[in-house]
Parts: sequence; C-alpha cells; structure tokens
Amino acid sequence: MSFKKLSLAFASGLLFGLGLIASGMSNPAKVKGFLDVTGAWDPSLALVMGGAIAVGLFAFAAARRRTRAWSGEAIELPTASAIDGRLLGGGLLFGVGWGLAGFCPGPALVAFSAGYGPALVFVPAMGAGMLLHDLLIAKPRP
Repeated sequence: MSFKKLSLAFASGLLFGLGLIASGMSNPAKVKGFLDVTGAWDPSLALVMGGAIAVGLFAFAAARRRTRAWSGEAIELPTASAIDGRLLGGGLLFGVGWGLAGFCPGPALVAFSAGYGPALVFVPAMGAGMLLHDLLIAKPRP
C-alpha cells in the first residue's frame, strides 16, 4: 500500500474516531440512553445520526460523479436494493446487539483502543462473529 493510501486511511480513521468520541457514541451509557425511548431518553445522538446522514448524502452524490477515489482506487458503490430476510435478520441482530452492549463496530474499536473494559470483551466477540459469518454464511463473491 502506498504512502498516500496509508495517509488517507489514517487521516480518515482518526477523524472518524475523534468524531465518535466528541459525539459520545463511544460511550455505551449515552448510546443506551438514546435507545431507552420509554425511560430517560437522550435524543442527542439523533442529531449526530442526522448529521452523519447529511454528510453521507453529499458524499455519495459526489462519489456517483467520480470513477476513482482520492486514493486512486476505483469507486465501487453498492448496487443491491432488495429488502430480503438476510437484510432484515442482520439488521435485527445488529440492533439487538447494539441495544444490549451499547456498541456498534466503529465506537467499539475506539473504546477498545482506549482500553475500556467492556470493549475488550466486545471487540473479540465481534471479530469471532464476523469470522463465523464468513465461514458459515457468506456467499463467495463472483
């Protein structure tokens, strides 16, 4: 991997991680407060998600007009549009895991790198789940 690609990956990851820390998304208590709509609901993460969606809309619109990323690699946008059992099941499993643990993958990695105890358990379990998926469920790519 070239220095340019490594530099872009590092800068992107650093910016993303700092954004997760600043927004509170790496704090499971804050996430669980957002998900507790029948109790002490904390709506602040809805603003974070709305901001992320707004940035994503502009980023995907710009990406559709390009053939290459800043790193020089070809841009491959998702083409699947079907809502099927795999998508619904995966979304349900993700949501239940997020609600129970208060982590999704990005914030979990941030908390793991900070040595936060629950993340030290969650991240290896997440990795094992990904490996299990790849071994048992994933369809080979053409």
